[in-house]
Amino acid sequence: NDIYTVDVSTGALVQVTKTPSAEFSPHFSPDGAWITFEGWIRPHNTKDSPGEDQHLFVVGAGGGAPRQLARALDRRITESDWQRAGNYVYFAAADRGANVIYRVTPSDDKVETVIGGRYHATAWSLDAKGATIAFLRTDDVHPAEVFVAAADGKNARQLTNHNAAFLAGKALQGAEEFWFDSFDGTRVQGWVMKPAGAEPGRKYPAILEIHGGPHGGFGFTWSESFQDEAAAGYGVVFINPRGSVGYGQTFSDGSILNWGGGDYKDLMAGLDAAIKANSWIDTTRLGVHGGSYGGFMTNWVITQTHRFKAAVASASLSNLISFYGTSLYTDLIEAEFNMMPWDNYPLLWQWSPLAHVEHVTTPTLFIHGEVDHDVPITQAEEMYTALRKLGVDATLVRYPGEGHGFRRPVFIKDSRRRMIEWFDRYLRSGRG
Repeated sequence: NDIYTVDVSTGALVQVTKTPSAEFSPHFSPDGAWITFEGWIRPHNTKDSPGEDQHLFVVGAGGGAPRQLARALDRRITESDWQRAGNYVYFAAADRGANVIYRVTPSDDKVETVIGGRYHATAWSLDAKGATIAFLRTDDVHPAEVFVAAADGKNARQLTNHNAAFLAGKALQGAEEFWFDSFDGTRVQGWVMKPAGAEPGRKYPAILEIHGGPHGGFGFTWSESFQDEAAAGYGVVFINPRGSVGYGQTFSDGSILNWGGGDYKDLMAGLDAAIKANSWIDTTRLGVHGGSYGGFMTNWVITQTHRFKAAVASASLSNLISFYGTSLYTDLIEAEFNMMPWDNYPLLWQWSPLAHVEHVTTPTLFIHGEVDHDVPITQAEEMYTALRKLGVDATLVRYPGEGHGFRRPVFIKDSRRRMIEWFDRYLRSGRG
């Protein structure tokens, strides 16, 4: 992608950027002299879940050499735009489990935190005068509400309370943050959510949740599914292994050429750390669940260890070679493995859960949409078929008309019910 301007009276085009990578999200400065945009530097990338963190640039409206802004921040920049009556460019970025709104002065590249804390601040908007900022704020026990503050972030206050009726009478579980040193000394962040109504001295089953991406991330934000699991009597452990956003470019690159390598070790080390610090976790009743790349990791986990008594893989990958040829995101494999797949099929097969499926003993539920073009349902079918042939208890639930991430409430509810029932079957009955 390159950025162009068009003269609306004549239709004349001016190419503003011309780089080997991609630029997007352009915005004119208030005086029309400059354009900011987000983009990448690496020539090979993907629009699905890029390993390279997005950067912020400014360039003259007529073209020229772009200049990078907020270089020292080392975070993935999103939601950038100018202050309409001022000298700042505002943007958002994930930072160690939070999502923060910043601003930068283009003239001296000075970055300031505007809205930040142990929560997610997103979808910001400034008024026409540039004096007031509105944004969505959410944390582990509060769904998103609209907040407003002064343009510098001071005097923030909640403006809406749309979720009050929804939350009334519910016993919500907060998430406890922890950090640990992984196998190679890398510092990794995670969270633990206790089961609702947990009693001191008792042991409870727990579910390891794995995020998608691979360059996604958990954090101080609302998760209805985690609350559902806690309400059903399960502890929830969730971790941001290497590859996750919010920790800098080196950390984000940690899963490149290495799906299921260092990130798998991070997850196991993090689970061990959570168990050590939380005596209520019953190590004989552990489950694992993830969606998309988290589904890939779920499939990978059960080929590498027998410590989990049940698994649920949503929208999951199992064969990276066939995934390349059937997914609409062919560039994901090209970018993550720095090659065309036929240049090194053995590498893709090495990191495919299906290549190690003979080691699986964990009962596994597969949940998949039939019109998922990101991760086609054939990925679940391959893993499911192999498990059934091997005599492992497995069920595949197909949802008609659903893609990558369900949209119909009836199917969302059904999939969550089936997941809890699957974990109940193996983590409460003593089977497995």
